[in-house]
Amino acid sequence: MKDTLRARFDGMTAMQQKAARFVLEHPNDVVTASMRTVSARVEIPPATLVRFAQLLGFDGWPELKAALVQDMGLGSEPYAHKARTLADRARDGGAGLAGEIFTTHRDNLDATERASGDALPRAAALLEKARAVHVAGFRACHPVAYSLMYVYRLFRDSVHLLDGLGGSLEMQLRAMHKGDAVVVISFSPYSREAIAVARQARGAGCQVLALTDTPSSPLALLAHEVLLFSTQSPSFFPSIAGAQALSEALLGLLVSRAGKAGIARIEGAEAQLFETGAYLPPAP
Repeated sequence: MKDTLRARFDGMTAMQQKAARFVLEHPNDVVTASMRTVSARVEIPPATLVRFAQLLGFDGWPELKAALVQDMGLGSEPYAHKARTLADRARDGGAGLAGEIFTTHRDNLDATERASGDALPRAAALLEKARAVHVAGFRACHPVAYSLMYVYRLFRDSVHLLDGLGGSLEMQLRAMHKGDAVVVISFSPYSREAIAVARQARGAGCQVLALTDTPSSPLALLAHEVLLFSTQSPSFFPSIAGAQALSEALLGLLVSRAGKAGIARIEGAEAQLFETGAYLPPAP
């Protein structure tokens, strides 16, 4: 839908262009709010929104909203429904379920590389130029965010995790300033906190790097640079293997470009981990 809106934008009336901008910039609000709420926010009569939807080939606003839900990847099966399917497979002995999961992970990695291989160097450059880097991932994406922050801190001090621990997210967001970069990770159904971080980052003048699942996700629409990962899985929950692979590939690029100074920081961090007892010494 995003491409259709942009292609037809110049031929729209001023009111229709106003509606198109809102759909492009606030897709999450369009799919979660009523038409009357959207009408009030955009200051366009509901009848005009209906005609706008019809202009795009839909019968009305509900059909436009349903299409946007699918476009954003929000129309997937509920977790419980997929879990019931797995329970049915258990009754016939699993029929190679574990092998299917590993095969899907390999396919996810291939799809992720195809989708984001060209964008990885641009993403690394965006982080290198930043005064500080803030990393956010909530719920299932938290391990990816934490891993990215943890390894990045081995060769760069100005990397910070936005985790909202103890209800501190608002306080952590105040540390973002113009010239910083913010990495936000989320997939459908998208975390409300991740969207809030991305919006706050844009408002603060930060560069936003999104790791997400589709080009039309709310994060992708807010980001300056996007890395896409595949989340397919025969299990009941989406896979984060692609997201973790992107994180590790990004870190590898950053280290390769950090030069002697980066290597020295890694040597110092590693030595400290052994000296403090955080790492066990190698076996004799």
